[in-house]
Amino acid sequence: MLYIISGKVIKGDGYGRKIGFPTVNLEVDEALRQAQGKQFPRDGVYAGTATMEGKIYRAGIVIGPNNRIEAHMIGYVGDAYGKEVTLEINKFLREFKKFDTEEELIEQIKKDLNLV
Repeated sequence: MLYIISGKVIKGDGYGRKIGFPTVNLEVDEALRQAQGKQFPRDGVYAGTATMEGKIYRAGIVIGPNNRIEAHMIGYVGDAYGKEVTLEINKFLREFKKFDTEEELIEQIKKDLNLV
């Protein structure tokens, strides 16, 4: 385990849902990054788990710019807004990057989730 992050699910921009990979979004400010007592994980894509309402889901976790953290919880269906979620980051998969096309992004997400 590399890191554990907990918080309430906030509304994101809905892009993950639009392309078929809905995510839960957490916003982490610099104060939280400092308060954890160790270095916050760098921006990138990670494999891990998400625990919500006592259930554990395998998760692809993205730490991106602007203190954004989002996770696709494999097998979760429902409305998570306002619920507490704990993300356990277990393995670094790749650097965060922007893609030229939506199709390239979708293909990369599929590859990433196969490693989760």
